Amino acid sequence: MAKRAGSADLPLHTGRVPSWLATRMATLGALIAEAIVAEYGRDEFLRRIAHPFWFQSFGAVMGMDWHSSGITTSVIGALKRGLAPRAAELGLAVCGGRGKHSRATPAELAAFGARTGCDGDALARASRLVAKVDGAAVQDGFDLYLHGFFVADDGKWAVVQQGMNGAVRQARRYHWLSEGLESFVDSPHAAIEGANRGEIVNLADRRAERSRTGQLDLLRDFGPDRIVRRVAEIEGRAEPAQPLLPHLAMPAHHEITGGDVILRRLHGAFAAAAEAGPRDFPELLLVPGVGPRTVRALAQVAEVVHGAPCRFSDPARFAFAHGGKDRHPYPVPLAVYDRTIEVLRGAVTQARLGNDDRSAALKRLDAESRRLERTARGPGFDAVGSTPSSRRNAAARTPSAA
Repeated sequence: MAKRAGSADLPLHTGRVPSWLATRMATLGALIAEAIVAEYGRDEFLRRIAHPFWFQSFGAVMGMDWHSSGITTSVIGALKRGLAPRAAELGLAVCGGRGKHSRATPAELAAFGARTGCDGDALARASRLVAKVDGAAVQDGFDLYLHGFFVADDGKWAVVQQGMNGAVRQARRYHWLSEGLESFVDSPHAAIEGANRGEIVNLADRRAERSRTGQLDLLRDFGPDRIVRRVAEIEGRAEPAQPLLPHLAMPAHHEITGGDVILRRLHGAFAAAAEAGPRDFPELLLVPGVGPRTVRALAQVAEVVHGAPCRFSDPARFAFAHGGKDRHPYPVPLAVYDRTIEVLRGAVTQARLGNDDRSAALKRLDAESRRLERTARGPGFDAVGSTPSSRRNAAARTPSAA
């Protein structure tokens, strides 16, 4: 049976990703996805997409607002654009998106089936069922507006969709995974993200099987008129509360505070860049322009590629790789971002040709960061964050969002 992986509160944000960042996100996201597929396979990539903690960290390392609902739209859009040219070779495709793009998902899946030999009709049916379950069977006050369907050419898939509750300015993200899925209406979710708003109607819970069967019996035996009359008699009857899931609380504040970051892990990345990097990672450092700042960003990208799910409880930490669109913890440093893309592209390209020295160097960098985080010491959080002068310098190198 598919497992629930956790939940999170996501403040609802509006706005758009500037083109200079959207282009880079598509490139970096696709390279990270390809690195994961090359190292661990497509199934593992789909599992990570279905993991809400990893998904949020993935968006943060690509420079999106570390805590907001906007990560969902931007990550799905970036991967859809970035993976499209490599879809045939990787055996992966991203369908759907926000608004009108979500409604095009069944047609996109049918076309994917025609190209790959998968059962496109079955995939389209799965897409519709997933949307119906989260939009109708789970009545939690959040209206769906985004549906992203990640599919491999062997027919396995993951879905990320999101709803909003404008009254409380919160978003809720729903994660699905086909692996181990036995029923669309018997506790199918890999995870449900969002603020606990009290009791909800969840007919997709396995404990609701009697309710689902009873509704069919009522419709058959009583008809709609008698059912309507009975509603008043049963309204307000409490059901057992939903069990609590591991919970990632994403705050409303834009700035990153000391409580949002596991500092020892950040110190490990800093130490690997400042001390171990120059000695142990020549394959990375021979790339022109790669210094400690880039190695530090690469250490966090490498963790997204190689890290276990338990390490992603603090997505804010990954915003220190390339900053954030909202200028927290600092504006996106384009020189570092572009150098990260250059190094990762070289590693993926060389691995594709059978030379995995750079890929192995990135993996060692991640391992070194983890080793050092047990003993590394560094500045407090206030000193780690950007200073006013560094903000001004980075802003001068960053194109305006306008």
